[in-house]
Amino acid sequence: MTITTKDRQLLLLLAENARMPTAVLARRLGLSRTTVQTRLERLERDGVIAGYGVRLSDSYARGLVRAHVMIVLKAKALSGVVHALQALAEVTSVHSVSGGFDLIADVAAPSISELDRTIDMIGEVEGVERTQSSIILSTRFQR
Repeated sequence: MTITTKDRQLLLLLAENARMPTAVLARRLGLSRTTVQTRLERLERDGVIAGYGVRLSDSYARGLVRAHVMIVLKAKALSGVVHALQALAEVTSVHSVSGGFDLIADVAAPSISELDRTIDMIGEVEGVERTQSSIILSTRFQR
């Protein structure tokens, strides 16, 4: 699949606001409404756009306590651990990484006690050898 500069610009605009009307997208991109609609359909058909989601407001997100939980796995435990982490609503994403850890889980909870409970639950997952957590104090920027 070929992604053009205009496609990338379109994706950035959608990342800002996935509900932005096609007419507004077209105006901001300097394209016709029909051209933007065709590009959206192609990006969806080609699997570049897998879906549209909710972006939390800054005020709500500021109320959450977030952490990165670095995880070391036991041998051959990856799929079971990832499946168990998916079941925890507070785990917002899991990344495979290189280095001293195997995974990094992004965790968001409404309170320190809930965050602590979730981190304990991660440590108890079968196949997790050990964890190390870093609470996020602030986000300098996010795209």
